[in-house]
Amino acid sequence: MIITNIKKIITTGALATMLLAMGCKKNSYFDNTGLTDPRFQGTVLDYLKSKPVYFDSIVKIIHIAGLDDAFTKEDITFFAPADSSVRRTLMALNQELRLEGKNEVTRLEQIKPAVWRAQLTRYLFKGKKSLNDYPQLDGQNISAYPGQIYAAYDGQIMNIGVVYNDAGGVKYAGYRQLFLSYIPSPTSPRDYNTWFSVPVASVNIQPTNGYVHALVYVNHYFGFEPNQFIENAIAAGID
Repeated sequence: MIITNIKKIITTGALATMLLAMGCKKNSYFDNTGLTDPRFQGTVLDYLKSKPVYFDSIVKIIHIAGLDDAFTKEDITFFAPADSSVRRTLMALNQELRLEGKNEVTRLEQIKPAVWRAQLTRYLFKGKKSLNDYPQLDGQNISAYPGQIYAAYDGQIMNIGVVYNDAGGVKYAGYRQLFLSYIPSPTSPRDYNTWFSVPVASVNIQPTNGYVHALVYVNHYFGFEPNQFIENAIAAGID
């Protein structure tokens, strides 16, 4: 029963987050003026470690998943989810474990590395890409502006696109915001209504080996779809 309820929650939450993001003022998000130096003197992993308030759990998951080298030695683009997204997903998992009369997860290491990797690599892409490298996305006109489908680090099908907001009554004249979307059904990748989408809060953070785009954390579940995480974590066995 809990999995069905969560499915409804995340679908509603993703939509609410998108609408909230589009309705916010320009200065609530990254303002692409070129006045701020986005460069960071260190690897992507170094950058995440430098922000423990936001990414401490993400750093631990990278290590558990065996992806340290990808974040330090390869050229990558990482859409960074905040630790609060991890906590939200673990809360959903523990609720299900309680219903099944099982012990709750209290340490990240209790979940198998393969499960963490499958979820984490949805946010990870090979090669360096900034905001300007992604095409336009318009959910109301998906045939004309579909964003673009990309294969994530381990081959998962994702969509990345830039929403052009209106300004002064002029369509697409406003600020731009990057969105990352998980596509649950590879057989119908253009079915926009099935996507789980999350907007980016800060773009073009530039460590030495790639780009980091920090995600809006409100209402976002780590892995996008908590039902799948719950099923996979339980099926793999929890230590």
